[in-house]
Parts: sequence; C-alpha cells; structure tokens
Amino acid sequence: MRVLIVFCHPEPHSFNGALKATAVAHLEGQGHAVEVSDLYAEGFDPLEGPGHFPRRADPTTFSALTEQRRAHEAGELPTEVAREIARLERAELIILQFPLWWHAQPAMLKGWFDRVMVYGGLYSGSRRYDRGRLGGKRAFCSVTTGSPAPAFTRQGRGGEMASLLWPIHRSLAYLGLAVLPPFVVYGVQGGGLHYEQEAIFRERLEAEKVAWRERLERLETLSPIPFAGWDDWDEQGILRPEHPLAWRP
Repeated sequence: MRVLIVFCHPEPHSFNGALKATAVAHLEGQGHAVEVSDLYAEGFDPLEGPGHFPRRADPTTFSALTEQRRAHEAGELPTEVAREIARLERAELIILQFPLWWHAQPAMLKGWFDRVMVYGGLYSGSRRYDRGRLGGKRAFCSVTTGSPAPAFTRQGRGGEMASLLWPIHRSLAYLGLAVLPPFVVYGVQGGGLHYEQEAIFRERLEAEKVAWRERLERLETLSPIPFAGWDDWDEQGILRPEHPLAWRP
C-alpha cells in the first residue's frame, strides 16, 4: 500500500512528530511505501492569493476558483501545489497528523486544503462526494489535544470531538475519500498546564504510541464514517426523508 502522511506541526520533536515517526517506521516495517508531506519543514505557503498565478484568467479581479481552474487546465499550477497533488494521486491511504488548535486544524493545514484541492482538478461541480476524483482512496485524521478526554465529550468544556472534526471529515468526503474513524490522543499537556504527574504523563504517551501502532495494524477492519451521496439527495440537494441519515440527531 502507498501511504501519504500530511504532517502539520512546527516542531519535529513534538508528540505529533513522534506519532508521525512511529507511523513511518511501523508502516514501512509492514512493507508499505510511505511518503511524508511535512508542511512546515518544506515551507508550504498556506495563503491562496493572486501572487501564485503570474498568468491570470482575469487580471482585474481575483477569484480563487477561476484562477485555479485556468492554471490546472494550462498545466501552470504552482510547483508546491502540483507536488502535493502528485502525492495525493500516488497514495492509497492518506493520514493527516496534526494538533487541535482553537477547536480545529492549524491554519497551515486549512491552507493546504485551500490551495491543493484545486477547483477543476481535484473536484468540480459534478465530481464531488461519492463521485469525487479521489474515490477509491481512504483517509483519516490522527489528532492530539491539550485538554484531557472528558473535556471533549458531549457536555465537556472543549466541545464534542465528533463535532469538532466534522468539518475536516466532511472536506475529505467531499473529495470522494472514504473517511476512517480518527485516532485521537487527549491530554498532551504543555504550556505550563498539568493534568497528571510528569512520570505518569510520559508513561501514558508511550502507551499511546503502542495504541497507535495497533490502530495502524487494524486499518483493514475499520468501517468508514457514513456520508450521504448523490443518490441520497433530491434535486435541491436535500437528504431524502426516507434516508436513515435524515433521522440522525
């Protein structure tokens, strides 16, 4: 299997870095081919804008969708965008490794989506969801949080984790990817915040690495998160009332 790990953390020696290194070693040890897109180390520019398009479809008013499509059709995408698309096309499994910052992925990773998921290339009006360009591939998120697990329950102070990850899960499904359940490590304390004694904390992080390796061994047994597809919506894009997902709370 060909695996792409999109690593989004500014510190290579962070616990996110440890999870990335663990995944690379374990997957390669199983015979898989692993490629890493290290957004910070490679200096990826997450800001979409007119400066990335020397030749413009419309020199007077910038529209990201218009310029992305023209550049894609002309074979003139920015080098780093073309590189990331090629990595996605080679991969059969995509792992997004990132910390939860301000109840979402870091801005760097959001910008990666903004720039790399090129309109007219990786999606279009007719190539989305279960008709998406990346159909047949799988993806999932490996996430760390600062607060402990109880904070991310339905009534927790941090907000329910399933809801916090829903936008990025939705974006992955939008591209046609089968989205596997995330791997979440809670309570990676830092910044002077302490939820447990340091020795216990360090022992738990080692146990989390073991759990991460075990998750990577069970990927073939995991069922994707269910999403509706084109046949499930009416002509206005509304889920048909007889569809089971229409009755999800």
